[in-house]
This record gives sequence, C-alpha cells and structure tokens, in this order.
Amino acid sequence: MADQPDRGTPADGAIRAVVQGNRLELIESGAARLEELLKIIARAEESLRLIFYIFDSDESGRRVRDALVEAAKRGVLVRLLVDGFGCSTAEPEFFGAIRDAGGDFCVFNPRYGARYLIRNHQKLVVADKTVGLIGGANVQDSYLSDEGEGHWRDLWLRIEGPALEEPSRYFDELFRWTKTKNSKLRNLRRIVKRHSQMVGHLQWKFSGPISRKHSWPASLVRELSEARNADLIAAYFSPPRSLMRRFARIARKGQVRIITAAKSDNNATIGAARHTYSRLLRRGVRMFEYQPAKLHTKLGIVDDIVHIGSSNLDFRSLYINLEIMLRIEDAGFAADMRRYFEHEMRDSEEITLALHRRRATLWRRFKWTVSHWLVTALDYTVTKRLNFKET
Repeated sequence: MADQPDRGTPADGAIRAVVQGNRLELIESGAARLEELLKIIARAEESLRLIFYIFDSDESGRRVRDALVEAAKRGVLVRLLVDGFGCSTAEPEFFGAIRDAGGDFCVFNPRYGARYLIRNHQKLVVADKTVGLIGGANVQDSYLSDEGEGHWRDLWLRIEGPALEEPSRYFDELFRWTKTKNSKLRNLRRIVKRHSQMVGHLQWKFSGPISRKHSWPASLVRELSEARNADLIAAYFSPPRSLMRRFARIARKGQVRIITAAKSDNNATIGAARHTYSRLLRRGVRMFEYQPAKLHTKLGIVDDIVHIGSSNLDFRSLYINLEIMLRIEDAGFAADMRRYFEHEMRDSEEITLALHRRRATLWRRFKWTVSHWLVTALDYTVTKRLNFKET
C-alpha cells in the first residue's frame, strides 16, 4: 500500500507526497526549476545522469553546463545525453567543456532512414541514484524563467528515494546504445521494454519506436477504458481515434476536462488540437485553452492515478519518440494534482461548442485539418518552420 501523503496545503503552497518510501515534490516555477537543478548538481557526490531534448547555450544553459563542469572536476561521474535536433543551436564546443573536465556527453542523432524520425524527447536528471527530476521542461531560458511572453508554462517533479534505481539503469543502457557505432534499432526496443515497469504504486514508463502494446500507451488506454474521471493537460494534443473514443465514453458517465495550448512557438500544433475539438465537444468533453503563457505541460490524472513526464498526447510521442513518464497511483496525490489542474483551468478559456463553431470558418477548418495531418506525420521542428498563423 502507498504511503499516505500529508493532507492539507503546506505553508509554502507546494504539492508534496510520500509514495512507497519516495518523496515527491512538484516544481511549478521556471525559476525554481533552475534553482533546484543547480542545487542537485552542486550536491552530487558520486554520479550525475542527465537527458534533455533541448539544452541551449543561453544564460540558463551556461549556468547548468558550468555546474556540470565543476561537478566533473571534483570527481563526480557526469554523463549528459542530448538530442541532435533539440540541441542543434548549441555548438559542439559548448558541451566539450564537460568532457574536458572529465565528464562525458553524447548526442542522440540516428542515421538517415527509418531511425532518422526518432527523437530523444526525454527529460531526466538523476544524482547519486537517489535524487531526480522528470517533467517536460528543457534547459533553456524560456523554460527556466517565469517572465516575458516567450516563457513556457511547465512542470518538473522532484523525486527522492529508491525509485531512482530503475531510471539509472535505463540511462546507462541508453547511453551505451547511443555511443555504439551502428547500434541496432531492435536493441533500442529491448532497452525500452526491459526497463518499463508494470507493477507498483510508482511505475516508470518508457516509450519509443515499438508496437502499440508498449506499456505506457497501453496502460493509459486500459485506465481510460475503466475510468470515470480524467483531467489532462496536453501542450501538443492530436491523439489517435482510440483515445478519442475513450474520452467520449468517460464523458457519457463521468467527466473529461482537457487543457491545451492557446499560445505556442508552433501554431501548427494549436491547429492540430483544434481539429479534434468538434468531435470531443459534441460528446461532452470539456476543452480549455491555457492563456497566460505558452503551454508545455504533460500531465494526466485518471481517477486516482497521475501520469507526469515528457510525453505529449500525439502520435509522435506515443509511438515514435523516446519518452519518459512516471505513473503514480495514490489517491491523495491525485487529489492534490487535480486541485493543481483546476488552478490551471481558471487561467484557461473554456472552448464551448458554440465558441468553437464561431471560430471554425471554412479557411480555419482547412488549416486545422492540414495542421493535424502535418503534426501527425512530421517532426515538430519541421512544422514549426511552416509558421501557420492563427488568424
């Protein structure tokens, strides 16, 4: 049985829980995320394992890179894995300082062909196999600050406890696979399957280019098949029809509330989400668009189960990209996260069927349809360059 988290709101307003001997704490603020990441790096004694899709060479990126350099100099085993697309703006010598200090880094950049479509979209930090971070935010000023129109609204979850052993093992195998010349895709599939967990109140769910029976999408589908309530925040929302049908079924008996983005650096993803609204709204699903900032959060609350991590609700995240999600089964934590959801909902505009119909001009419906096709077929990096303006 899961440990019971402290009830009531802490004096500082933070959401915390203890589940199976692991301390969990939600980090909402971008500035707090940067502070916590630097603190974890500074306190590491033996090892640091980090995966990021985007690790920029801006001010935040330099501060984190320099902290990793200092950790490597004092004898900490530092390993950093970044994605070739996500880190395309950072020069190779930017990360070279880590290697020069005794650490190691590598770039996930599959060869051209079928593997070229796979991106390492994961975000993971593990220090000494005992303290870690997961969520959607990258290492970049816009993710690690709370000011300006360009900043992203996102989440990290801090974890402290024995649950970090499994992602540490996963990281080590993935790091070796990435550094191995001519590594096989089938071996990557085995790594993803081997480290995904199916039992326990805390379950690590890794996903990648494997069959639809893989544990995270499959477990989400199973939960939605039996759920009475589902609250989801999905920055990029273009789910397969199987999930759409389950949302509709839940809405007939209970409640489904979904928050998507009103602002993004990629308007094609907004259009793709709006392409789904009519079908969902007609079936009783409540849709919202987050207003204050660009939305990047990935959060699902299905009855008493919480999913948090790097995966969006779209084809690329569910079936192609490498992603990390943590499944947390705890009624108290789910209740706290549902209150967080409702706070985000108050900062969102509800999209009623009447409002959606007023918006849905013939030209917009065409753009939404094209956007949906492009987002489900192409990488976000490609669709972002198309600059589909929402007018």
